[in-house]
Amino acid sequence: GIPFAGPQSTDQYCLRCFECCVKCLGVLPYASLFATILLYAGVALFCGCGHEALSGTVTILQNYFEVVRAETLDVLTMIDILKYVIYGVAAAFFVYGILLMVEGFFTTGAIRDLYGDFKITACGRCVSAWFIMLTYIFFLAWLGVTAFTSLPVFMYFNIWTICQNTTVVEGANLCLDLRQFGMVTIGEERKVCTGSEKFFKMCESNELDMTFHLFVCALAGAGAAVIAMVHYLMVLSANWAYVKDACRMQKYEDIKSKEEQELHDIHSTRSKERLNAYT
Repeated sequence: GIPFAGPQSTDQYCLRCFECCVKCLGVLPYASLFATILLYAGVALFCGCGHEALSGTVTILQNYFEVVRAETLDVLTMIDILKYVIYGVAAAFFVYGILLMVEGFFTTGAIRDLYGDFKITACGRCVSAWFIMLTYIFFLAWLGVTAFTSLPVFMYFNIWTICQNTTVVEGANLCLDLRQFGMVTIGEERKVCTGSEKFFKMCESNELDMTFHLFVCALAGAGAAVIAMVHYLMVLSANWAYVKDACRMQKYEDIKSKEEQELHDIHSTRSKERLNAYT
């Protein structure tokens, strides 16, 4: 039969499990983990909400501004291109987050003790410097994305404000002309005025309100990605400082051991010479 595991065996098993859990928690690079979670949340929010907001924009342009697709490069084609760009951004930063997380694992003290001083090698220093440069470029890129995303938020906020104050602007003749935003050419007249039936239908529809709030969420996601890039820069800079200190310490230890070996050799040689002279 199966031998009975007594209380002592159970306590030893629980102790080993506890030590294993503590060891795993010590391996985790918490700073890189926090930055990765923030990056994934920001990219997911930006890509998901941005994609749906662009789809809502297409619906508004076609239903209320009567914008049709042309064979040339028009606003609808540019929106389709932006959707494909969003797909690429989501895939690229998913991979980049994994790479930075792996880099964070190799800079943790527990991993370094298990696998040796990987980061002290010349390859490790080059990888750290490359990640710092690449993260800084992505930081500037996300700043530009955040500024670009704020433009449709500002446009939709103006439209949404006009719709929310229809009683105030009831006597005024205000028009929303797409030529003012550069969405159509000067020769095309695509506008909706406050007193028209299309304006009231657009204000009462769910597309306008939903698209505006989706762009706001996309802007928040881009801001979260910027904060994640800043956090990554701090983590990578700290790792780079550790690499330099570890490299200097390693050189110091090599020089010290070499000098001690030379002193030992000199002492041994002199002892032999004294012994030979005595004999």
